[in-house]
Amino acid sequence: MKALFFWGGIVFLLFLGAVSVVSANESDGNDQNSKNGAQIIQVSDLTSLKSALSKAGPGDQILITQGIYDGAFRLGNTQGTKERPIVIAGDDPEFPPVFQGRGEAVKMSRIGYVKIKNIRIEKRSGNGINIDDGGDPGQPSHHIILENVQISEIGKKGNIDAIKMSGVDHFVVKNCRIQGWGGSGIDFVGCHNGVVQDCTFEGAPGYRTKNAMQIKGGSSRVLVENNAFLNCGERTINLGGSTGNPYFRPQDADYEAENIIVAGNRFIGGETHIAWVTSRNSHVHHNIFYLPEKYVGRILQEAKNSQFISCQKGFFEANMVVTDERVRTFFNIGPNTLPETFSFSGNAWYRFQSEKKPDLPTMEVGGIYDVYPDLLDFGTAEMRIGSKSDKLKNVGPGAYTPWGHGTEFDDISLPEVEWIEPSPKSGRFPMQTKLLGGLFVLSFIVVIARHVKKK
Repeated sequence: MKALFFWGGIVFLLFLGAVSVVSANESDGNDQNSKNGAQIIQVSDLTSLKSALSKAGPGDQILITQGIYDGAFRLGNTQGTKERPIVIAGDDPEFPPVFQGRGEAVKMSRIGYVKIKNIRIEKRSGNGINIDDGGDPGQPSHHIILENVQISEIGKKGNIDAIKMSGVDHFVVKNCRIQGWGGSGIDFVGCHNGVVQDCTFEGAPGYRTKNAMQIKGGSSRVLVENNAFLNCGERTINLGGSTGNPYFRPQDADYEAENIIVAGNRFIGGETHIAWVTSRNSHVHHNIFYLPEKYVGRILQEAKNSQFISCQKGFFEANMVVTDERVRTFFNIGPNTLPETFSFSGNAWYRFQSEKKPDLPTMEVGGIYDVYPDLLDFGTAEMRIGSKSDKLKNVGPGAYTPWGHGTEFDDISLPEVEWIEPSPKSGRFPMQTKLLGGLFVLSFIVVIARHVKKK
């Protein structure tokens, strides 16, 4: 019996020691958490979410439990740091909280080092997420990450955007899914140094779907990579646009967009896959363009003010372009543009049941024709080239190496687009020259006909 009490006492003392160690460790952690001011705050209703956001500071994590939230939330004049960002996230990525209701779901102004993650926004009458500089171009919002955000059924007929950013620098939008919107899937106005990657944009019946992405208002140095665009309306990506002068950032910009890279993406359906509008220095490469309904691309000038440059200097390289009889004009060219400054290199062109070659603004270097791409999972976000032909080995998303941009909340530093001068020995002429030439020939025929008639 004495032995039993002895060993029981020993076990009890060991237990107390273990509890003391655990308590000490927890106390140390809490002390550290208190020292740097960061908190992990669990919320399960809009009232507690808004309260947590009103007090949010560097390092805070606000975790939202799953459920339906009928309302919206805001964050303004709030800054985290690179080492201690503010995180607003659903606590379970498989079952994100759902924000429904009228107006905008998320509104943020003058913020920095903020991540929004694992949430769903649906059935809104206003923008899904709106992030801006509060109307002060000198104080942009910055270092923003949107990750695993799902947005659907936004602004059925109006100019309502799933994501709108105005005056935002150093941003990443990744692994997001956007379905059904009225204006733009993402609308960038005066945004700089950003990446949109691994997202899916899908138009929905009954929604206006003006474009999947619009990059305008003085935007520059934006990379759009490894995304899928399915049936995304009038212009899938608008490189540029038509912005009111007061909304440009910077105010003295003479372009809508410059130094934009579109690479490794899949474009499926929709009227026009890519449009250059009052833009310059863009690089569109290693994409698949599959069955546009009207044009592969458009070169347009929508800014009427003489302050702005003519649309110019686009580089279209190593893309796989698959068309059918619906595309009669591959690249539509508007007035007051400089299509002769656009370069084409190493693209592969395949047209179903036709040998029609693309009529390009300038001569292509190393164009590839009539090689069947054998597309796998065609018409889906996973579409890829299945052909083993050596001619296609450097074409399309499979040949693209994604850009590595360091760790989270690093500055985004993209290279400037290097413009490649078109081949001067084209044997072709810009569209305007062709039209003038045609008019000259027609005039000559009329003069000859009159001369003969007089005789």
